[in-house]
This record gives sequence, C-alpha cells and structure tokens, in this order.
Amino acid sequence: MSTVIDFFVAPDDTSAATALRARPGPAHEPLSVGNFDVEEAVVEWECLLVGTTFEDLVDAGEPRTVADRDEDECLVFALSPRLCAALAAAEESRLRDVARSWVEWRARDGEVFEPEIAHGIVGDLAALAGRAGRSEQGVYCRVG
Repeated sequence: MSTVIDFFVAPDDTSAATALRARPGPAHEPLSVGNFDVEEAVVEWECLLVGTTFEDLVDAGEPRTVADRDEDECLVFALSPRLCAALAAAEESRLRDVARSWVEWRARDGEVFEPEIAHGIVGDLAALAGRAGRSEQGVYCRVG
C-alpha cells in the first residue's frame, strides 16, 4: 500500500488539522513526496541538523500530532519550530550532507534511498520551511 505524504504550510494547528479531511490545496504550498516513514524521517533530520538524539526527540513528543483518524490511517503532524528554523537556515552544502547522512542512516535499517532523491526532499522541505518562516506560519505534514 502506498502512502501519500504532503508537507504544507499553515498559520496554526487548527488550520492544519483541516488537511485531515482532504489533501492540502495550493494555498498551503503543498510539497508531495514518496512513500517512506516520514515521522521517523523528521526526527532523524532534526537529529542531523540540530545535533540532538533520536530518543530525546521521541521523549519530547516529536513530531507533535495535530490530528489523526485511525480508521483512515490518516495523520497530520507539526514539524518542530527548531527543525523548521534549522532547515530554513541551512546552506546547500549542509542540506546535501544531511541528505547523505540520512541515506546512510536508512541503509542501516535496510532501506534504500537514492542520494539525489533524498537531497531533493530535504532541499525542497528547506525551501518550504523558509517560505513558512517568512510568512510566520508553521510547517505540517499530512500522511495518508
């Protein structure tokens, strides 16, 4: 079964939660990406960019769920402000390093990602985080 992953911007959790009913539209600047464990990936990216541990982030409740529906296996969660700021501030070389490290991290668990695809995901998400920050909005993710 394929999972649809949409990163998007929203002014607040209430607005973001509406994405539970339908995929975010153009006003939310959606970024659709492939099928992978995005909740785990978001935590891994924050570890790589900020230097915290996976366990600390999970213990802190990251990523924070905004809305979910078990029967549809649909979920909306918020990316932490710290991750968004780190993504938005990262230079291209840093984003490439993070993508490469993420590919290596996933390979230890038997998952294979092409480095250029990983770099595209991280780079596009960084651009989205930058736009969100400039408009004082948050970055969210809809999985479903």
